[in-house]
Formats: sequence, structure tokens, C-alpha cells
Amino acid sequence: MRLPPLINKLIAFRSLKGQLLLGLFCALAILAGAVLGIAWQVGKIMVHETTMSHLRYEASLLAEEITEQVERRINALERFNSAIGLSDDAAWLSYELQKSDALLSWFDGLIVSDENGVVVADWPRVEGRVGLETAEREYFKMVRGIRHPYVSEPFVGRASNVPLVLITVPRLDAEGRFAGFVGGVVSLNSGGLFKRLGATRLGDKGFAAVATASGKILYHPNSNLVNGEIADLPLNPLAQKALDGWRGEGVGVLANGQVSLQAYDQVWPADWVVGLFLPTSQAYLPLSGFIYKLVGIWFLLALMMMPLLWWLLARILKPLEHLEAQIGEVGVGQRCQLELATNMQELQQVAETFNRVESERQQLVGHLQEREAFLDSVLSATPQGMFVANFGGNITYMNPALLEILAIEADTPTEAWMEQIHPDDRDGARDMWLYSLKTGNDFVRQLRFIRSDKETLWLDIHARVVMLSKGGHSLGLVGVVKDITERRQQEALQRWEAEHDPLTGLLNRRGFDRRLEEAFADFQKTSTPSALLLFDLDHFKPINDEGGHALGDEMLRRIAQVVAWEVRRSDHVARQGGDEFGVLLPSCTLTQAQRIAESLRQAVSEVSVTHEGKEYTVTLSIGVTAFDESDDTVETALSRADAASYEAKGQGRDGVVVKQLSELDPMSLFD
Repeated sequence: MRLPPLINKLIAFRSLKGQLLLGLFCALAILAGAVLGIAWQVGKIMVHETTMSHLRYEASLLAEEITEQVERRINALERFNSAIGLSDDAAWLSYELQKSDALLSWFDGLIVSDENGVVVADWPRVEGRVGLETAEREYFKMVRGIRHPYVSEPFVGRASNVPLVLITVPRLDAEGRFAGFVGGVVSLNSGGLFKRLGATRLGDKGFAAVATASGKILYHPNSNLVNGEIADLPLNPLAQKALDGWRGEGVGVLANGQVSLQAYDQVWPADWVVGLFLPTSQAYLPLSGFIYKLVGIWFLLALMMMPLLWWLLARILKPLEHLEAQIGEVGVGQRCQLELATNMQELQQVAETFNRVESERQQLVGHLQEREAFLDSVLSATPQGMFVANFGGNITYMNPALLEILAIEADTPTEAWMEQIHPDDRDGARDMWLYSLKTGNDFVRQLRFIRSDKETLWLDIHARVVMLSKGGHSLGLVGVVKDITERRQQEALQRWEAEHDPLTGLLNRRGFDRRLEEAFADFQKTSTPSALLLFDLDHFKPINDEGGHALGDEMLRRIAQVVAWEVRRSDHVARQGGDEFGVLLPSCTLTQAQRIAESLRQAVSEVSVTHEGKEYTVTLSIGVTAFDESDDTVETALSRADAASYEAKGQGRDGVVVKQLSELDPMSLFD
């Protein structure tokens, strides 16, 4: 049957030859990765430096171009200003403007204002522009203040609804006093200022932009951003520096989050900033393509080299196949030693070591078989349950006595009879067993085992690590199992008899005192309330005197049964001696205890015994109290309850008296 090619390849790579080939391939991959990584880093540095130099050069050219455009327009306005002089005659100025149609190749419109900022002439004529007051406009204040040509902030034309800037030249008299200005309106869309920027190409995603020093955009490939504020200033420290007059290049973040290479230069006559931006992904794209090509070339070369490497490894590892074959022959008894003809020192050493170990093994096998036969006879003959386990946790042998105790077959799986361990003991025994396997300590445990016939056994298990006399090597664990069911039952009976009254089955004084101490300790620790009832039987003496002790014992048994029935399952009822009884009510308030005491008094008053036609009844004088924070010991509370019982007798018997130290029982608020 032929295996699929993929499975054949997987099996091949599990062999030594396959793993060596895989190791060589991985080594080549790591080497190629290191070389490509270094090439990428060096290439990035070179691309970065080259691109930065190019951006710096382009930014300088663009700034010079825009500077020249602005200066030409300023020079043209200054020549026109010299030609018109200081006259404010609107008709004459309009005539002079019309004569200067050549200026319209530089500007989209021309205006002249007087010293107060009122436009006295314009060309081409635009309705409403003559007479327009510009005194409050930013450009009028600046040109009047600095008395030098000034380029305004961008604004939107009222008539054209396109973004514009106004280039202004001051009109000054002979004494240098301000007499108005001559202005040329330039469209940012079609004024020719940024013609070179529109032709600049920086890959698919790179672009050039121009902004004023105040942060308003004058030119951007996205025309919707023109006349808006620069959006990425908080993210781009380079742009902030450029607006402050810095010239240079660096790496920054654009408004869309892209990291880009940037270069800035200044247009000083207009106080503008030219910026070039090229995303790093675009800048490094050619380098990435080159690296991908190198990866492809390496992969093809590696695939071409694989068959050659496979053939070389097969030649080198041929002696290993002979070694494997001879070891198999030794295993089946066809030869006693390895006889390997090879010049490889490592394989010769392996063959020599194997021959020595095989010789020692044969000697040990002979001794081991003798010892196993002896041990098997000893374990089979002993009446004590015994087992042997390895360090994997599996029991490898059970003697007949243990199989009889557990009532299981010798071939029963370990998992099956492990499930017969009592659920309450199973997890603890498993944890202790694993701990002993891990540390080498003895395993000592008593646990319950449920046989197949549903009988529950108590087993005492003691397992110890077995060590070799030479070298101290451990072989496993040997354990002894004892059936201690009868002993545990006897111990349980003795514990019950030690704390219970044999006549009534109730707790005796010893058992009652222990539970009192536990409840009092819980009260001191957690303030859990507990109540205490003490009482003896009224009119009990005539029953003993007239009917004998047998009749008195019967009355005591009936009363014990009634009292145990009336209280809660969590309460503790005790016969402390004679006709004296006590009831401990854990987690019970005085109000609840008083109600329980009344129900006990009523129920016991209905109990009777008959002797020779005469009916005998008894009543209860019950003293009720609860643990208090001022109690130093349990005896303090017992004394208080006992005093309350005597007080009930003094009040005529058949009653309940409650004694408490605190005037208000806080827990009674929840009753």
C-alpha cells in the first residue's frame, strides 16, 4: 500500500536524516534571514539618505521658484506705483490701470487705495470694490505699519468665491508718509504662483504643499484644504518648526497617521513655507520589492539544493543503517555482539559501549530471573496483602492474599479497581500517591474500599521505595495492605460509647461538654449566638420509688425521645446524669430558644407511664440562657442556666425562666 506523498514526507522528517536536512534548511533560513535583515537595514539607511537629499533639493528649487514669482509681482507693482505717483484722482488712476493691462498677466485684479484704506480705483472693474474700506483688513494694517511690500493672508473672493492673496506695495510721499497702497490680487488656483508645484511628482502618494507662517494652507493637491488650517501640527513638530522659520528635513507624522519623510524651505518675501512629503511606505517600496526578489531567489536555490543535501546525508549516515540492523539481530538472538566496519569514531564508540552494556545485561538477566522466581514464591505464600508498583504509578503485581481481600481478578485494570476507592478518600489518596512517587517518601494511608459485593472495607496501606544495594538506584515501591475494618468499627463504637448515654442514646456529660466548648470557641471567634437549656424532671422521684428503676428508666427513654424529636437536627441533647438534661442550640437567639423551651415543656407534660393502673407524668423546670461577651468560660453560662432552672422550680415548677446579662438581645430584632 502506497502512502500519500505528504505522509511520506512527514515520516521522512522524523528520521535522523530528515531532521538533519531540516536542521540545515533552518540554518540556511536563519542565515538568509540575517543577511536579508542586514540588507534591509542598510538599504533603508541608503534610501533614507538619498530620498532626504532629493527632497531637500526639490524643496529648495520650489522655494526659489515661488520666491522669484512673488518678487516679480512685487517689482511690477513697485514700477506701477512709481508711475502713478501720489494722485488720488479716481478717473486718472482708473485710466492708468487700464493702460497697464500687462500687469494682468501677473495678477487677477489691481486696486489702489488712499491713505485711509478706501479703494479709489480698480481694474478690471468689479461692482462694489471702488469705495471699499480696507482700514480694518489685515493687509492694510501690515503694509501701513511696515511700509514695505507685503503679501496678505489667504481669503475667499466675494465675487469669484476662490481663495486669493493680495500683494501690496505702500504709496509713500517724499517724507516717507503713508499715502495708501497699490495691490495686486492673485488667485491661488490659477495665478501661476504654484505652477511648478502642480508639476512636481513624488511617487504615487508624495506631494508638495505651501502654507503661510500663521499655519494657513495656500497650496495642496487636495484643493478642499486650501485656505484651511494645517490639521497635523500637534502631531508634526517639524511643521511647527518650519512655521517658525526653520529649513531642513526629517521624519514626521501626517494628519492621516502616515509616517513620512519631509523637507521644508522658506519663501521669505511672502513669509511662506514650502513642504515636501513622501510616505515612508512609498519611499521604501523599491527596496521592499528588491528584498522580496532576494527571498524568492533564496527559496528557489534552497529547493534546488534539497535533493543534493538529501543524497549527501544518505551517504554519510549509511553506517547507521548497518548499526540499526545489527542491534536488531542482537535483540532477537541472531548475534551476540556488534561488528561494525566504519571509520567514524563516534559509531565505533557506540558499538563498543553497546557490546559492554549487553554483556552486563545478560549477567543481570540471569540473576534477576532467579530473584523474581524467589520473590514470586514468597509473595504468593504470605497471608498478608502485598503489591509492587513502578514509578509510573502503575501496580504491576498483587499477591493472591490482596486479590482475595479486594475481591478482584488479577487481570483487572488499575483504573477499574481504583474507582472502587470511596469517593471521599479517592482524591486525597491519589495526591499522596503521586507525592510519594515524586519524592520517594513512604506512602502511608488509611482509606475505604467498596468491593464489588458493596461491602465497605477499611484498608491500611504502607508502601516503601525499594533501593538497589549498588548505586542506590530505586526500582519502585513495595506495599503492604491490611484489612482494618473490624478495628475501625470497634474504634467508632468506642468513640460513640465514650460520649453517649447508654440508656437514652443521648449525649453524656463528656460529649455535651465537648460540644459546649466548641460552640463557645466559635462564639468568641465569630460572635455566632448559641443558647443553652438546662432542666431536670419535676415529680420524677415517685416514679422510681413506686414503680422501680425499670419504670424510671422507661420514663427517661420516652422523655429523651420526645426532646430529641422537638429540637432541630443541628441541636445537641444530653442526659448529664440522673434526671438532669441539657440542650445546646447553636446559632440560636434567646427568643428562639424560649419558644423551643416552651414546646419542650408542653411536649414532655404529655408523656406518661403506667404502673399497676396508676399513670405517672412529669413536668420540666427549664432554665434558658445564651453565651454573652462577658462570659470568661463555659461554666459561667452553665451556672446562669442552672440558676434559671432552680428559679423555675421556685416559681412552682413546670415553667421556663430566661436569664441574660444584656438587656436587649440584638439578634432578636431579626426574629
